[in-house]
Amino acid sequence: CGRGTVCGRAPSLAGGFCYQESGQLAAVTRNRFVRWTTSGDTVELVEESLDVNLLNNAVRFRIQGCPFLPGGVHLCEVQSHLVVLLITGQTVHRLLLPHPARMYRSELITESQVQSVFTDIGKINFRDPVNYYVIPSVPGLASNSVASAAWLSSEGEALFALPSASGGIFVLKLPPHDAPGTVSVVELKQSSVVQRFLTGWMPTAIRGDCGPSDLPISLSVHCLDHDAFLFALCQDHKLRMWSYKDQMCLMVADLLEFMPVSRDLRLAAGTGHRLRLAFSQSLGLYLGVYMHAPKRGQFCVFQLVSTESNRYSLDHISSLFSSQETLVDFALTSAEIWALWHNEENQTVVKYINFEQNVAGQWNQVFVQPLPEEEVTVRHDQDPRETYLEYLFTPGRFTNAAIQKALQIFSQGTETHMDLTWDELKKEVTLAVENEFQGSVTEYECSLEEFWQLQVEFWSKLYACCLQYQEALSRPLALHLNPYTNMVCLLKKGSLSFLVPCSLVDHLYLLSNEHLLTEDDAAIFDDLEMSRDVVCLVQCLRLIGESISMEMAFIMEMACSRLQPPEKAAEQILEDLIANDTENVMEDIHSKLQEIRNPIHAIGVLIREMDYETDADMERGETHHLNMRMNLSQLYGSGTAVNVVCWGVCKIATIRFLICRDLLILQQLLLRLEDPMVLGGGQLFQSQQDLLHRTSPLLLSYYLIRWASQCLASDVPIDTLESNLQHLSVLELADTTALTPHKLVSSPQTIVELFFQEVARKHIIARLFLQPNTSLAETSLNWPHLITAIVADFLPLLWPSNPSFLFPECLMGSCQYTQLQEYIRLLQPWCHVNMGSCCFMMGRCYLVMGEGHKALDCFCQAASEVGREEFLDRLIQPEEGEIVSTPRLQYYNKVLRLLDMVGLPELVIQLAALAVMESADDWRSQATLRTCIFKHHLDLGHNSEAYVALTQNPDPSRQLDCLRQLVVVLCERSQLQDLVEFPYVNLHNEVVGIIESHARAVDLMTHNYYELLYAFHIYRHNYRKAGTVMFEYGMRLGREVRTLRGLQKQGNCFLAAINCLRLIRPEYAWIVQPASGAVYERPGASPKRSHDGECTAVPGKCPVLVLPPALVRAVLTWSFFPPGNSTPEETVALLVRAGLFDTAVTLCQTFKLPLTPVFEGLTFKCIKLQLGGEAAQAEAWDWLAANQLSALVTTKESSATDEAWRLLSSYLERYPSQNSLYHRCVINKLLAHGIPLPNWLINSYKKVDAAELLRLYLNYDLLEEAVDLVLEYVDAVLGKGHRYFGIEFPLSATAPMVWLPYTAIDQLLQALRESTTNHYNVVLYEKLHDKMEDYQQKVSMATCDHLYRRN
Repeated sequence: CGRGTVCGRAPSLAGGFCYQESGQLAAVTRNRFVRWTTSGDTVELVEESLDVNLLNNAVRFRIQGCPFLPGGVHLCEVQSHLVVLLITGQTVHRLLLPHPARMYRSELITESQVQSVFTDIGKINFRDPVNYYVIPSVPGLASNSVASAAWLSSEGEALFALPSASGGIFVLKLPPHDAPGTVSVVELKQSSVVQRFLTGWMPTAIRGDCGPSDLPISLSVHCLDHDAFLFALCQDHKLRMWSYKDQMCLMVADLLEFMPVSRDLRLAAGTGHRLRLAFSQSLGLYLGVYMHAPKRGQFCVFQLVSTESNRYSLDHISSLFSSQETLVDFALTSAEIWALWHNEENQTVVKYINFEQNVAGQWNQVFVQPLPEEEVTVRHDQDPRETYLEYLFTPGRFTNAAIQKALQIFSQGTETHMDLTWDELKKEVTLAVENEFQGSVTEYECSLEEFWQLQVEFWSKLYACCLQYQEALSRPLALHLNPYTNMVCLLKKGSLSFLVPCSLVDHLYLLSNEHLLTEDDAAIFDDLEMSRDVVCLVQCLRLIGESISMEMAFIMEMACSRLQPPEKAAEQILEDLIANDTENVMEDIHSKLQEIRNPIHAIGVLIREMDYETDADMERGETHHLNMRMNLSQLYGSGTAVNVVCWGVCKIATIRFLICRDLLILQQLLLRLEDPMVLGGGQLFQSQQDLLHRTSPLLLSYYLIRWASQCLASDVPIDTLESNLQHLSVLELADTTALTPHKLVSSPQTIVELFFQEVARKHIIARLFLQPNTSLAETSLNWPHLITAIVADFLPLLWPSNPSFLFPECLMGSCQYTQLQEYIRLLQPWCHVNMGSCCFMMGRCYLVMGEGHKALDCFCQAASEVGREEFLDRLIQPEEGEIVSTPRLQYYNKVLRLLDMVGLPELVIQLAALAVMESADDWRSQATLRTCIFKHHLDLGHNSEAYVALTQNPDPSRQLDCLRQLVVVLCERSQLQDLVEFPYVNLHNEVVGIIESHARAVDLMTHNYYELLYAFHIYRHNYRKAGTVMFEYGMRLGREVRTLRGLQKQGNCFLAAINCLRLIRPEYAWIVQPASGAVYERPGASPKRSHDGECTAVPGKCPVLVLPPALVRAVLTWSFFPPGNSTPEETVALLVRAGLFDTAVTLCQTFKLPLTPVFEGLTFKCIKLQLGGEAAQAEAWDWLAANQLSALVTTKESSATDEAWRLLSSYLERYPSQNSLYHRCVINKLLAHGIPLPNWLINSYKKVDAAELLRLYLNYDLLEEAVDLVLEYVDAVLGKGHRYFGIEFPLSATAPMVWLPYTAIDQLLQALRESTTNHYNVVLYEKLHDKMEDYQQKVSMATCDHLYRRN
């Protein structure tokens, strides 16, 4: 077995099963049934539901080599199982499936998709001996049986009945599935019949052994509590009734007694007889028998009557004769017979009759969906491919399976195209025809006429294949009647059709003339004369409809499609009818009109019957409890039910469009005749004109509904749905539409189906079931009544001239914008209801299509209808807490939000400007709209327009907000010139306050609000405020940005401040500065900028400092720091760190500070350069360039390090110090970092203070350098190189006294003496000791000479 979509060979038999509670509103099995088809050894079962979509609902069995018998599929319900009984020619089977009532957690099914009973069928063991048995080779068992039956006993036993060749019945019994037992076979023989009267008359033959003419050809079973009655209709035209419990024949009835009998019929074996049973709790058991005879057939209905002593008889109810058509199947109820025939043209004919009420025996016609036309007419101005594709893929014309099978045959390939969507199948069909076309055409060039003809040839070939398979697949195989809901279906190969009640108007139009003449006129209307007038009127319409050719019909179709007046088209068709009237149809119509007593009144009645216009929207009520509402949540919500309802609406719209078309033509004919007698005894011409103008909108309404019923819904991507949902949330309409459309594989979904599934069904069910005065029962369902009520309530929701606007709203919510646009196009010229809502919807369509300006025009047109239409009223409902304004302003507000979300600022500005004129007396709305205009002008870069909108805002708070936003945005865009040059009438102080607050609140190095404010005051010649701004800017830079760039900015700020103050009179040249110890208050400043929490002191006047230009930057830099926080020493440190040594020296000299920090900083930079790499070298040139080197000559060999040492040397020469403080500072820094002293520095310091140099050497343990220095120093004292040490007179008896740093030399000798482990130090010690000994001798000699001279 396989599970999935039903497909396979053409079945020969079909049947159906209904759950016992399928008509109960609160049952799980509500509106569920199982259908099956058999073909040879294959059976296909499908579970259908009208409420939910069933998953895994189709299964196919193939029992190889075992063909199924007629009636070989039976389904039975037990408490927890659904039992499937199968009978083949060799085997019997029992399948146990879970009952739907046991499959789900809750008795209330609220999901749209649930599992079918066939979901887990793959787990069943089909070879289980308990549920499977091979029919034994019993003598007498009829071969090639044409009948069978099966049932479950009250004990759970499965029983299978097969005909016996001897005229009896074999019954095979399987024990209960959950109890042990053996299989038994029992034969019910006619020899058990007692010689007595069983039915009140003597049977034609009662004998022990019957001939082969007694073979049963139709079997049926009626189950009792502990017994079962088997009814066998045999070839000898007799009906036999058996009791399985008693194993005896209880009744034999000769059915020829109830029909005209000839000798040939009595002697011929009956092969076409059929038997059906119908049981009613109140009326009992009914038997329906179809007796087949050559060229005629007869239905006999009996009621089984029980008499005393367990005797049974048949009570003849009715005999009904049928035509010569071939009976396929029939179904019986306690009141009706439904029959399915094939006529001589092999067309399907379905009829029904109420055998209790219809005394005349007149069958009622069922109008079956006709097959598509055999040929498609393609005009020369049409593309064959587009024409055929449109015809093939019009919903409801061809099934997916038929097109797929035709495609496979047409392509002559083995590849099967399964489970293709409608769009995919269309692509495959187009590709197949194109491939065949290209493969057959050998010439490279051909004329357009030949090319067109070849296309028509190949497409017609494919169309013929599709038509052939459509005809095969749409052939009904059986009738399925649900006795619990009175639903009747036609079972076809892999599909089914539902029979829906036909309305009175459609019934009259579709009924043929011979049937129409026999109708009971009084049954149509209460007024007999009016009924006859309407019948005659419909006959006239039929005459017109039958005379209209395809070309004439096309005229009306094109007129409706191209928005031309239908009256003109009807007049043209009438002229063509008159011109081509070869069969005197006009005379027949004229004569029929003579029979109508009041044609004007009859036409009015017909129009009222077809008009669904209502005065108010459909009311909804929810008075029932929650359980009731949940029971109804999925009622008729499956794809099958949706298709049935919407296809019924499509058929009604199609038929009534033709009625209205023919009625328009007839009215044009009446106007042309102008006969007072025909017009009904002096009826006014104006009345006829009024009816004509009433008919035209009626025709266009049905044309629009028919178009929508055939218009396919688009498959929408999920991102488009999400975007649409956002737009709907702005409009507050998101709760009325679906989020995800259902994608159907087997057939496409039309927009009417989409509407019914997502919106209309809930409204209709609520109206039918949840109203207090509802006429429908809450516990049981009646299909004919309910489907009629649903369609009757559905049409007003689709009716264009009704106030309800749910259909276009659903299309908008489901992103069906192309379809919505076409719908409104067909609607707008003639429908004057919901005109504003249609304009709004068209605007939404234009927005999606990217045509914003067209959308704005539509939105503006819709504004005039606000407050008059239900949809627009819902659209403008105010939000909670929203200030209520006029309806039109609320509408503009919603549209503005929508345009804003879509991202169309230009349209927002235009619409807001229009709304401003509407809100002249509402300053709050004015403020909102002006703010909106300002915002979008600013976003677009329209600075001047934004400023104008700002100045026109009547709300000061909103105006200030807009002003603040204008300042920030223009600053971010660097459009400062516009910001400065705006006049700011009455807003000057506000602008200054906004810029100041931003300047004091943001980072100084990333925003230039101070500079903007400076330019703002300069542009207005307010120099003192400009200077104040730059002074504040400079102060904050010094406190928050202590970098080189910050120092540079400080200088520029204060120079600008000085410049501004010099431009005004001296008495006003002052700046308010915080007093000592205070913190400058900056509203909105970041806490990290001022965290000490000190209170602001009373400000005082700060006079302008007038300094030489060379000192301005340094002085201003120092002045930048508030007293108490920064000092000149700190400023010098900052300058040194930044490399501004010249400025630092100047500042030190100005404030009489030592230059020690300058020399230390410069020395450190020299050390870094000497130890650093190329990056340090490149960076050094920047700060070297900031310092002026006198007589500085750079050569190619000169590096940044050399220039730095040279700068240090020049500073030591330029700025001498007391006690060589700066030399000692530099040398101390170098030695501390382990840097060897440069020769120029040693030579320079030797001249100044050689003794201090020696002490520095000793401090840093440089013994060797110290020894060398002492040796040189001693030689210099003795006269050798004395000038290098700054000694003017060396040692001599006549020169002034000289001296040596003996203490330091002694420390050096002591250090050398203590490090005797180092041989080199020993050598140094001896060398120094010898030198000092020699020096002492020479000093002694010089001293003696000097004393000698003094004495």
